[in-house]
Amino acid sequence: MTILEVLAKVNKLKPNGFEQTEKIDWLSTCEWNIKRDIIDTHEGYEKVAFTGFNETTPTDTVLIAPAPYDELYVRWLEAQIDYANGDIGRYNNSMALYNEAVSSYRNYYNRVHMPLQKNSMKYF
Repeated sequence: MTILEVLAKVNKLKPNGFEQTEKIDWLSTCEWNIKRDIIDTHEGYEKVAFTGFNETTPTDTVLIAPAPYDELYVRWLEAQIDYANGDIGRYNNSMALYNEAVSSYRNYYNRVHMPLQKNSMKYF
């Protein structure tokens, strides 16, 4: 899924007044979390480059998590919109859906990629 596809889906499912640049910044945070917490703990992490998104990032940029796990990006943006709107009840529901989606992706990634051994782990 690309940045533009995520934005279009979120805007359709949860109409909002937030600027595209703000939503791209939120996506960048999500991608950093995935890179740091899932990718960087497995062999081959150095093959996945990520330097963050900003207003100059092409919207056709493909995100790290592949289909069908890419729904996690939609869930993340929905949660950020709910939080920014001060709707804590919806935020909690959106975060529960996001956490479930991330857990599913993490489980998949753990099945197909070898975790780093403790003596070779990259520490931050």
